[in-house]
Order: sequence, then structure tokens, then C-alpha cells
Amino acid sequence: MRQMRVKYAPFLIVAVCIASGSLAQESILQLRSTAFTEGSVIPSEYTCAGADKSPPLKWTGTPAGTGSFALIVDDPDAPRGTFVHWVIYNLGSSMTRLLEDTPRSAQTTFGAKQGVNGLDDIGYKGPCPPPGAPHHYHFRLFALDSPLKLEPGASAAEVRQAMKRHVLASTELVGIFGR
Repeated sequence: MRQMRVKYAPFLIVAVCIASGSLAQESILQLRSTAFTEGSVIPSEYTCAGADKSPPLKWTGTPAGTGSFALIVDDPDAPRGTFVHWVIYNLGSSMTRLLEDTPRSAQTTFGAKQGVNGLDDIGYKGPCPPPGAPHHYHFRLFALDSPLKLEPGASAAEVRQAMKRHVLASTELVGIFGR
């Protein structure tokens, strides 16, 4: 019986592992907050019933090729249609979090731009539903292949339009609040 050389065996094993996903795991973008968990109540300090400051947010699983992030927070349960609570975009590709109480400025100190909320103001506007059933607040984070070519003060609709064909991944964190 003839003996085979195994000179290329390690390369073959690596190739098989990569093809099967054993060595290379696909990143999955995930958004979390230390203030509330998926489907739980947003504490009042992040609403109009409290200090109305933006909650701390953290994300993991940034996909390869990410050039920037955008975040849109809205309430589809609002009586007059979806109400936008926050639009922030051109978050740097190496960013992994937003600290609590992000200042309400059109251009942030960390280079991101903020858009207008449903009251036509710049920055975060916390949950403030009318009395009744709790509303659902969707914090949607988008990993984009490049920064958006928008000036500060863009609307959520303008950001969504500019993101078309640039979204690499997205994730969502939903909190609830009622009065």
C-alpha cells in the first residue's frame, strides 16, 4: 500500500472549517440597554414623567464593512400615527454605545449628527403617551456601509431614504411605557 504525504493537510482542515463556519462566525448585531430589557418598562427618568434623558444603549456584533450607525426611536402606537422620538446618525463605525443623556445638539462632540423628533426639536424626546394603554418604543439601530450624506437636523424619513441600499444589518430593542 502506498503512503500519502500529508504536507497540505492542515490547510485542508482550515478550509473545511471555514466553509462549515467552525472558525468564522457571522456577527449578529444586537442592541441592549442597562436601563431596561426587551419588552420591559422604560424607567420614568427616560420619559416626560421624569428627567426625559436618553437611556444608555450598547451594541455588539458590528458587521464587517460597517462605515457608520444610525438610530431611530419611534412609537407606532401614537394616536395620530407613528411618533419619532430620536434620530441620530453618522455614529462612528468603532462606536459600541451611547451614554445616558446624550446632549440635544445637532452635531455631537463624538461626531454624530442628530435629526428632528416628532416635535421638530433636535435630539431625544422621551416617551410621553396619553393616559391609557402602554405604548411600545422601538429603538432601531442600523449598521451602514458608509456615513450618510445628510446635514444635521434631518427627519427620520430623510434618514430612512438615505439609508436605502446601505444597510448591512439592523437590530431592535423595544421598551414599553404608559401613564
